[in-house]
Amino acid sequence: MNRYFIYLGYNGKSFNGWQVQPNGITVQQCIEEALATLLRRPVPIVGAGRTDAGIHARLMVAHFDWEEGITDLPFLAEKLNRLLPKDIAVYRIIPVKPDAHARFDATSRTYKYYITTRKDPFNYDLAYKMSGKLDFEAMNEACKVLFDFVDFTSFSKLHTDVKTNNCRIYQAGWKQEEDGVWVFTVQADRFLRNMVRAIVGTLLEVGRGKLTVDGFRKVIEAKDRCKAGTSVPGHALYLVDVTYPEELFKI
Repeated sequence: MNRYFIYLGYNGKSFNGWQVQPNGITVQQCIEEALATLLRRPVPIVGAGRTDAGIHARLMVAHFDWEEGITDLPFLAEKLNRLLPKDIAVYRIIPVKPDAHARFDATSRTYKYYITTRKDPFNYDLAYKMSGKLDFEAMNEACKVLFDFVDFTSFSKLHTDVKTNNCRIYQAGWKQEEDGVWVFTVQADRFLRNMVRAIVGTLLEVGRGKLTVDGFRKVIEAKDRCKAGTSVPGHALYLVDVTYPEELFKI
């Protein structure tokens, strides 16, 4: 059996998230249907994560298996793009070792969250419009607190089926991308359901002066989702990178 990684991106606005669901169109469903059409049999795929409804991916990775070796992978990617809707794009398909796993072998994932303080008729559904002044210096001080913890229960969606709420955060901070547009970048070995949106919502409380940096630390220490801020909307959240060990890829 041959295994392949698909590198792709999508605008999540029209989808009920990544994972196949009984009552809504998802990204995984669209790709599996396109692969089945081209390869003439069902081809299940496994993604690196499960983005929720409305969340975007500038880069997502998924794997699939196929008995025969596929000789022209660029051509397969081109044919997939012809079949897929305009809001999903396949960038490339590459061979990997038979036991490589898109989800479990990922060493890090990176998300970005965009907020804007100005009205933008072209970007209103891709960034979160904020009003009032935000103290980004204080928000970045609060970001440093994230590196002191591994248990992020306070930022996890309640009643999930994960075995642990431990994550190791490698990067977190706010940066102004252009006038009136700020982006929060966070990289970790794994993320909990709703984690990034909950972190951003709580950081915005710091930026508004409603929560101190020490108060942000106490939110994490409480291990209580009710102590954290309200989750921000999903339409401004993007998965932007997934990394893997080099030894997974066939040379």
